[in-house]
Amino acid sequence: MIDSELASLAQTVLAENRAIGRMVATAESCTGGLVAAALTEIAGSSDVFDRGFVTYSNEAKMEMLGVPSALLALHGAVSEPVARAMARGAVARSKGGVAVSITGIAGPGGATAGKPVGLVVFARSIRGGIVTVETRRFGDIGRASVRRQSALLALEMLRP
Repeated sequence: MIDSELASLAQTVLAENRAIGRMVATAESCTGGLVAAALTEIAGSSDVFDRGFVTYSNEAKMEMLGVPSALLALHGAVSEPVARAMARGAVARSKGGVAVSITGIAGPGGATAGKPVGLVVFARSIRGGIVTVETRRFGDIGRASVRRQSALLALEMLRP
């Protein structure tokens, strides 16, 4: 069940992208498909939402999105280079004119030195090559809250 704030923002994302004739795609790791679920909660979303990639493992990131193994080895999954590659891969492997990627540590475990629980990296890729990256430190606010806050920010990044 998607809460009303996620559903409302998803509806806005769909309407704004519909108005400019643009399809969207997602590449999700720590959110596990929550952004795609919010978008597909809205009736009629199939004319705007092309597909979502849930790439929880490094292998999935490499196989489904073409993330180079060297990037994962050098920077780790929760990094700006990997988020960029995920977003680019989602655009390249979909009909999306825009894609957002999310990779992070929702907790309660999984933190490492320099990568605390609540660290989430986002990237937005526009077909044609423009990629923007944003890193957020939500803190140790609980797994569900990290995932929800991440989905909200990812939806905002899908707006024109």
